[in-house]
Amino acid sequence: MMERKSIGIVGAGASGLTCAKHMLEEGWDVTLYEIGSHVGGMWVYNNDNNRSSAYRTLHINTARDLTSFSDYPFDPSVQPFPSHWDMAKYLKDYGEHFGITQRVRFNTKIVDLRPAPSYSPEKPRWQLTSEAGEIFEHDTVVVASGHLTKPLEVAMFRDGFKGEYLHSHDYKEPAPFVKKRVCVVGVGNSALDIASDLAVGAERTVLIARSSALIIPKLAFGRPFWDTIQPFYKPWIPAAVRNRVLKALVYIIQGDMKRLGFPETSKRVHATSNANIVNHIHYRRVVVKQGIERIEGKTLHFVDGTAEEFDTLIAATGYEIDLDFVPPEILKIKDNGLDLYMRLVPPEWRGLYFLAFFNSDTALNWICEGQTRWIREHEAGRAAFPSKADMLAEIDQRKSWVRTNFKDTPRHAIEVEHLPYFADLRRTM
Repeated sequence: MMERKSIGIVGAGASGLTCAKHMLEEGWDVTLYEIGSHVGGMWVYNNDNNRSSAYRTLHINTARDLTSFSDYPFDPSVQPFPSHWDMAKYLKDYGEHFGITQRVRFNTKIVDLRPAPSYSPEKPRWQLTSEAGEIFEHDTVVVASGHLTKPLEVAMFRDGFKGEYLHSHDYKEPAPFVKKRVCVVGVGNSALDIASDLAVGAERTVLIARSSALIIPKLAFGRPFWDTIQPFYKPWIPAAVRNRVLKALVYIIQGDMKRLGFPETSKRVHATSNANIVNHIHYRRVVVKQGIERIEGKTLHFVDGTAEEFDTLIAATGYEIDLDFVPPEILKIKDNGLDLYMRLVPPEWRGLYFLAFFNSDTALNWICEGQTRWIREHEAGRAAFPSKADMLAEIDQRKSWVRTNFKDTPRHAIEVEHLPYFADLRRTM
């Protein structure tokens, strides 16, 4: 009789939960290791794992029905763009519905991952060590600890500004900044949300846009924007056509990004989504500047030659991938990227996967399900890995695609486009 496969999953956020659900369906023995006392990861506001960057006004960027897992829809009463409270409840209910929560070891911080002494490529075996010194062994380990947990600090802002400084990871609500002069650095989703939060109550809000932006509205023609554009996300529609339609629709609704103050770029940028920032810019509640040249005390000198004094600088400068429990001989972080075959597998190792380490043009949950099915097929022996040379070639091809299409920034290092990525997942399993 075949032994029951043992699966260890590091992290009980959205990706870890859906991975556990699919592994349990295969009849395997699954244990999740969660550093805090809740499932739900980044969606748990003030999570005691200290890894969540959720702020009070946070809502998902993709619409409700696009964000739900395929086998567990949201309750129809949930708003079209669920809040972090809605998301946390949804994931808690998901875990309980599929019998996952009972398999979570809460308050267990994993500090080391390494092959067990008996490891072989033909019969992998892995060891996880907790902060308390406990050692757990599994046939397969899936790292689902997330990549939006360790703030990427810029020394110029953190050390140079002599007023109040914080990274967006530590921002929670606008109340402490009422009647203050605040500068927000960045053009990602958090930066736009925070600037929108501050726009009404702060004395002045300046947004620093060092790169271009494509700000997708929440609604188009009275429907969630992604529901409106979804018919163009078909495999037989060329990506160039789809991108032109998307940009044209954004232009019709939002106007020219350059006229709003954002710099131009010859390459694609990771799209952001915000319901209010464009109006705030038009009303001059938020002013866009294209960069900071230098800092003197609390005074910021901008690249346009102007200078202003601020009380607070909020750096929405992104995140570093943090895998401090993974030794570099297993997987190195290079320029905030990971050399993973299919964005999942270190070519040198078997029985080890890194789930949801990507940025995408659609809902994370949807892609995580696809990745989990891929892992399941390979672990069940119904799909085979190619040679190491072929895996390395695939990694190089994906890097080349990123370099060709996107600006060279840490944010874009793990970019994927979901339609071709799903096709690659199907082709390789």
